[in-house]
Amino acid sequence: MDQSQLTKLVKDKDLDHLRHFGGVNKVASALESDVNAGISGEPDDVSHRQRVFGINTYKQPAKGFFHYVLEAFMDLKITILLVCATLWLGSGIKENGVKEGWCDAGSTFMMVLLMIAVSAVSHHWQNRKFDELSPASGNILIDVIRKGWWQKVSIFEIVVGDVVCLKIGDRVPADGLFIEGHSLQVDESSMTGESDHVEVNSNQNPFLFSGTKVADGSARMLVTSVGMNTAWGEMTSSISRDSSEQTPLPARLNKLTSSIGKVSLAVNFLILVVLLIRYFTGNTQDKNGNQEFVVGQTTGHNIINSVVGIIADMAMIMVVAIPEGSPLALTFAHAYSMKRMMADRVMVRRLSTCKTMGRATIIRDDKSGTLTMNQMKVTKFWIGLDSVKENTYSSVSKNVLDLIREGVASNTTGSFYRPSLGSEYEFLGSTTEKAIISWAVSQLSMDMEDIKKRCEVIQVEAFNLQKKRSSVLIMKSTDDTVHVHWKGAAEMVLAMCSSFYDRSGIAKDLDENERMRFEQIIQGMAASSLRCIAFAHKQVPKEATKEKKDQKKIQEDNLTLLGLVGIKDPCEESTVQACQDAGVNIKMITGDNIFTAKAIATECGILKPQDEAFTVEGTEFRSYTPEERLQRVEKIRVMARSSPFDKLLMVQCLKQKGHVVAVTGDDTNGAPALKEADIGISMGIQGTKVAKESLDIIIHDENFASVVKVLWWGRCVYDNIQKFIQFQNTVNVVAHVINFVAAVSSGAVPLNAVHLMWVSLIMDMLGFLVLVTELPTRELMEKSPGYQTQPLVTNVMRRNLGATYQIAVLLTLQFKGESIFGVDEAGKRTLIFNVFILCQVFNEFDERNLEKKNVFEGIHKSKLFLGMVLVTVILQVAMVEFLKWFTDTERLSWGLWGTCVGISAVSWPIGWAVKFIPVSDTSIFIYLRSKSQELVRKILYRRQ
Repeated sequence: MDQSQLTKLVKDKDLDHLRHFGGVNKVASALESDVNAGISGEPDDVSHRQRVFGINTYKQPAKGFFHYVLEAFMDLKITILLVCATLWLGSGIKENGVKEGWCDAGSTFMMVLLMIAVSAVSHHWQNRKFDELSPASGNILIDVIRKGWWQKVSIFEIVVGDVVCLKIGDRVPADGLFIEGHSLQVDESSMTGESDHVEVNSNQNPFLFSGTKVADGSARMLVTSVGMNTAWGEMTSSISRDSSEQTPLPARLNKLTSSIGKVSLAVNFLILVVLLIRYFTGNTQDKNGNQEFVVGQTTGHNIINSVVGIIADMAMIMVVAIPEGSPLALTFAHAYSMKRMMADRVMVRRLSTCKTMGRATIIRDDKSGTLTMNQMKVTKFWIGLDSVKENTYSSVSKNVLDLIREGVASNTTGSFYRPSLGSEYEFLGSTTEKAIISWAVSQLSMDMEDIKKRCEVIQVEAFNLQKKRSSVLIMKSTDDTVHVHWKGAAEMVLAMCSSFYDRSGIAKDLDENERMRFEQIIQGMAASSLRCIAFAHKQVPKEATKEKKDQKKIQEDNLTLLGLVGIKDPCEESTVQACQDAGVNIKMITGDNIFTAKAIATECGILKPQDEAFTVEGTEFRSYTPEERLQRVEKIRVMARSSPFDKLLMVQCLKQKGHVVAVTGDDTNGAPALKEADIGISMGIQGTKVAKESLDIIIHDENFASVVKVLWWGRCVYDNIQKFIQFQNTVNVVAHVINFVAAVSSGAVPLNAVHLMWVSLIMDMLGFLVLVTELPTRELMEKSPGYQTQPLVTNVMRRNLGATYQIAVLLTLQFKGESIFGVDEAGKRTLIFNVFILCQVFNEFDERNLEKKNVFEGIHKSKLFLGMVLVTVILQVAMVEFLKWFTDTERLSWGLWGTCVGISAVSWPIGWAVKFIPVSDTSIFIYLRSKSQELVRKILYRRQ
């Protein structure tokens, strides 16, 4: 069979063709695979299959570098600059000849081309980085069988012929055929739009599609198509990706940029009006010092040339002066933080998520493996009412131990294997399953493969959060007897039992007295932070095997209790405390009983004696009225025995109360809450694919400390963006004020279009590179999350604004520069331009921290910052000293260079002194609005 036949077979659900070919076994044979052992998995075999059948990735139409060049050319800003430069070139050549007339316009053309190049390179680089990040964020480990052993491989390494093991919550990784399984139901809504679950079996419907989700049951499938050859691949091939997101912070940035742009246009339009008025009133002079416009004497040709030149100059300044660096800075900050978090095995799927996480006020967490250290181990074992020590298992009845081994081996979704002789066993599955299997193998000498050969699995009821238990119906090949094995939460299983085995193997009736003693044992383990799991058994008649055909449930009454195990997992109190110090509350919502949940919460520091917080069970929370839930939800710290609906209900209540909610989870039952939350976080590589479909962040280590890192980086992104906004606002305010005052007073602007393009292109680019890549600091975790809901430009930023000193210095140079330093007009313009740029260089140091007085702390670690500052200074020296024709400047002496540096460096002590001035947390606009409302109320009161 070739690839086209395989694709058509599954896509068309052609059951007749499959049967005509010989069934799934024949297809596996044709693909040189085995339905039981899978493929060999050797590197040569895998690479050969990838060459023949393709790789399991979904390629999207890629945009080349020249696409971004064309996109930059079509930008309205660039178009206006090119038109103005062309007009300027024409008037310059006409007035001064070709040899000299092209210089001013030529430098503008060069700067515009440089802007296009930088824009294209930055956008191409950004998209390439996200193309690199996207596969990493979607890299999920899949259970496959190769060489007869269970293994975990990347979803991208799945090949045609692989045998994939599916369980509840998994996303089908490729198109394939059903081999065998139990009660498999698949959600195909992503393909068909139908919400009803589809039953998949070997008789009527053995076809599985990539992208669909396992809603119930478990199975093994044979992969027949991967990547773009799957039905899902065909759908995605025609969809072009749009990575742009209009989320709250970008929207606020765009609004701020738009406001600044409008003010910039208004100021520059006012400057244009002033220059035209000065020209027509005879207050301007040409290069020879003669009056440019004389009524009745100046020809119309000269008037047109002069007016066109003024309009072209100001149009270019208007366009260049509009700030556009903030959105790009935000994108770069997100990409940089995402890249850094990848080193900690944290994958952020969406740009906005990191920032949203930074303002989270509630983290709703499942205890399993996240608040704990994910090192689960069986530490207690009870047979009947006796606790069995680790080295005394030989005193327990062999029959009871055999039944426990049988129950562990057959009633599980986990497994283990030994990669090579002499190596340690590796265990697969959830943390609980791995702990139980590890204990059974090491302490009970369980031979899982031998038990599975001797026991035929007839029916399976998978574990879910409603029942808190799972079961299996098996038939022993040795004596053809049929047995039921149950495993799950101890109190749930205990309620199903009518008898129990003691350590001698004698079955005893479970009367009310013994039942109460067992409940005390369970509560005692729970109070010691142990997760208590019970095993139960029952031998049933052979007729029970027919119940599967009748779709009857496995018998769950009159069971015999085999034993209890207590599983311990140490807690991480320090990370919980770090979140609480940052003003973020942790709520633990778990399926454990209330005693275990309270013990874990107390050990982790979620519950404290002096707090008013309390614990509830899911049923109690569900029974509250909507008003009661909203009233109590903030005080609830722990919710035990919770269902998926309870989790969803709590998230909805918290959001109604105005909280930004982050939810962690690793199972399908948590998917509704994950999707409803502001941020959904998958914890651990065993997190099901349905959960991962609903979330924003994937953390490959079941470690709550990683959640704290995401919180830390989210705040860092916001803080760095504020630094860049302040830096950019300083540049814009100074440039506009100095140009406006100079235009009104002298009829000329000292900072021309080339100077402003240089600032916009180089200073903004280098500015955001050095400011948005600053690493997180401990002080960020001491702030309340509410600080991110304040305006982007805060009172602290207004206080720190270094524009006042710069404006004073530049205006002094504008009016007194020639007499103070003994330079001509061109020398004065050069001094103004040079001091303006160097002030921004020194200002970058002040913006490293908006509140701390010591801005040099940790500067030696910021190699990128120091490197970019050095590059800026070198480029500025080159602009002034070697590119006179380009920037319309004059070379400066060593003395003047020292003066420029000294004047600019004064901004450091001024910035340090300014930070001693206290500021209010209330926005000045809110303060003025409240005062005006208060004044209006007083006036109305007096009138009454």
